[in-house]
Amino acid sequence: MGKNCIVAQSGGPTAAINASLAGVISAVKSSDRYEKLYGAVHGIQGVLRKKFMDLSDLDDDFIERIAITPAMYLGSCRFKLPDFNEDKKPYEEIFGIFEEYNVGAFFYIGGNDSMDTVAKLSTYAASIDSDIKIAGIPKTIDNDLLVTDHTPGFGSA
Repeated sequence: MGKNCIVAQSGGPTAAINASLAGVISAVKSSDRYEKLYGAVHGIQGVLRKKFMDLSDLDDDFIERIAITPAMYLGSCRFKLPDFNEDKKPYEEIFGIFEEYNVGAFFYIGGNDSMDTVAKLSTYAASIDSDIKIAGIPKTIDNDLLVTDHTPGFGSA
C-alpha cells in the first residue's frame, strides 16, 4: 500500500492561499507517489484533532474553482507548537497520527508562524529518524521569510 499525504492551511487568508492549495491537490493527483490526499481542517490543530477531508477525488473543475476562491478552503488556525525539547507531547501526537494515516508527506501552506511549524516538525522528524517529508508553502503578504525572494501572497497585497 502506498503512502498518503496531508495538506493544511494556516494564518491569514490571502489571494494566493487557495491557489497554493489547488497546486498541491493537482500535483498530488498527477503524481503516482501517494494514494490519498487529506486536507486538515483548521491547520495543525486539525491534524491534532484528526479533522480531515479526503481531497483525493476532487475533479479538475472543482480544483480550478478552489484556486480562485477567496478565504481559505480548509480553514485556518493560529497555533504555535512549543519547542519539542521543552514539550514533545504534541509532536508525538502528530507523528502518531501521521503513522496512523500512513503519511509520507505533510504540506503546510501559510506565513511566518506556519513556516515556524514546518521548521519545528522537520527538526523533530530528523531527531526521530522519520522519513516523512515536511514541506512549507509560503503565502505571506509580508514578503519577510528568510531565504525567499518573494512569496505568492506578496503580489496580492
